[in-house]
Order: sequence, then structure tokens, then C-alpha cells
Amino acid sequence: MSNAELKKAGLKVTLPRLKILEMLENADPRHMSAEDVYRQLIEAGEEIGLATVYRVLTQFEAAGLVVRHNFDGGHALFELDDGEHHDHMVSVEDGSVIEFMDEVIEKRQKQIAEEHGYELVDHSLVLYVRPKAK
Repeated sequence: MSNAELKKAGLKVTLPRLKILEMLENADPRHMSAEDVYRQLIEAGEEIGLATVYRVLTQFEAAGLVVRHNFDGGHALFELDDGEHHDHMVSVEDGSVIEFMDEVIEKRQKQIAEEHGYELVDHSLVLYVRPKAK
């Protein structure tokens, strides 16, 4: 994302916003908590406070730049909104998040909504998983 995209989202271009956006663009793993972003900024030698990280992430969410996920048992995780729909699996053992997309599941969810007289406008599917015992 560029300065122009921040401006288009209605946000003034500031160093903290640019640095946090850069962290999210290069995030590995892709889903990061505010604390994860803060820790990586500190490791990179950036002097941006945790309160600023929270404030910027909230602003990014309001502007539609990031999506906030509140998975059970954990704090909020953020990911850049790339406009591509996907669902999530969350490991109950270590909290790791795995993205997936399944056309059959997507189609069935639309069918279920229609069977009940509705049109599906959005959804969030989270599967809580653990590694299979060997």
C-alpha cells in the first residue's frame, strides 16, 4: 500500500501509520495481534508505543484497510483486507491461524440461507482444530 492508498482511506500519512502498514504487509504469520506488531516494531528499532499501535489498527479497521478477528480464547488478530474471502482454522493448541477457501462450503452456505428465505451477504467461518493423534 502506498501513501495514496492511506489518503484514499481518509487517513493522514504519518510515520507510525506507514510503519504499521509495512509490518502488516510483510507479516508472517499473516494474522497479528497489536502486541505482535508492537514487538516487531521494537525489534526493527522503531519507537512507536503500544497505544499508538492500537489506535492505528483501530483506524485501519474503520477505514477498511484491515480486518479484526476475535477468535475464541485469544485477543484480537488483524490482517490486511485484500478483498479476497477466506475462512479460518485456529489451532486450539498453539493459537496458530490457517486460512482456507472451499467452494463447496461457500456454495452450501448460500444454499442454506436461500432455503430459509435469505440472501447471504457475508459470513465468518472459524474451525477450531488440533493436530490428529498419530
